[in-house]
Amino acid sequence: MKKNLFLAFCLLALLPLCLKAETIPATDTRVTFVGRTAVEGTTVSFDWTATYFRIAFAGTSLTMKASDLKVGAADEAAAAKLHNYYAVWIDSPTSAEPHRIVEVKAGENIIELVDPNYLKKSRRSVHEVIVQKRTEGEQGRTTIHEFTTDGQFYQAEPLRARQLEFIGDSYTCGYGIDAPTKEERFSPETENASRSYAAIVARYFGADYIAVAHSGMGMVRNYNSKFPKWHMPERYCQTFDMDSTRATRWNAADHAFKPAMTIIYLGANDFSVSVQPKYESFRDNYYRMIKQMKANYGEDHPVLCVATKTHEFLGEYVREMAKNCGMKNVHYLVYCPAQHNHTNEDLGADVHPNYSGQKKKAYSIIPYIATMTGWGLQDAIVE
Repeated sequence: MKKNLFLAFCLLALLPLCLKAETIPATDTRVTFVGRTAVEGTTVSFDWTATYFRIAFAGTSLTMKASDLKVGAADEAAAAKLHNYYAVWIDSPTSAEPHRIVEVKAGENIIELVDPNYLKKSRRSVHEVIVQKRTEGEQGRTTIHEFTTDGQFYQAEPLRARQLEFIGDSYTCGYGIDAPTKEERFSPETENASRSYAAIVARYFGADYIAVAHSGMGMVRNYNSKFPKWHMPERYCQTFDMDSTRATRWNAADHAFKPAMTIIYLGANDFSVSVQPKYESFRDNYYRMIKQMKANYGEDHPVLCVATKTHEFLGEYVREMAKNCGMKNVHYLVYCPAQHNHTNEDLGADVHPNYSGQKKKAYSIIPYIATMTGWGLQDAIVE
């Protein structure tokens, strides 16, 4: 009897060693990507802020092989200052607080996505992991090669029925959200797309979303005239944030993502550094981008144009543009200065809204989305 018990214990001890590990390419259909991505062979690449994927597995470990390309760096010293960070949620929906944060560095990385100690406390047989890009395109383009588990992969949650598209600048990227004060300067560590108003709104409605956003972008003029002739209407047509070549043009018809509406939050950078653009130029570029959205999703596709109160004329520009565009289902929302406090209570790095300020923006936008999509207001917390 003792001998039989001893043999049983030995077999149990050896059981983990008998598990067959499974490795799948990034293009495996069981993995769900949300965002603008490019497939080359068996790899998936992207650089837009807030791009994310869902992956499901049964096992005690999950790793990802990925590499980062610092597209915007002038030299090695500049590349060393760029950092791409990702938020990871395990067996839970996305939230303002991820389970862990990982970095994808230049060159090839083997990254542990799941802490085995966490899985020991879980009673689930199949785990679903969500990984989202916290930083924007300037920090680098990520290519995912493969995933490995010591167990087995399963089908992750597919693209949700509710989908939203956000177009914006640093506010949509989550620039400086996690900085403790408005006097602190920007760093990649304090940029956090999962706490932006766009992420908050998507969570409220239980929707998947994409964010086509880049800090400093404007309609006709970027912050302090940076990147002349490369504004958001041009970037909107790109698969990669940092690649303007025609070879990487985005074609919405080739992808399953079909948002119920688009929210455009731009204009602050057009009026930056005490410069005011001509209304006609601002209007014409705005029209051009809305027409691209209508071409992508249909003439009746709802568009909400949001203007922050950074300049007295910005709200007037957006209001006049929306009222006189001659296109169906184009609406506007203009904030006043009291939309959030201009103290450390609502501001993070470089006087950008922190999580508290971003939540106030989400509160303002939610009723418009509820009405324009027909989804109605949800019995849900805005967070």
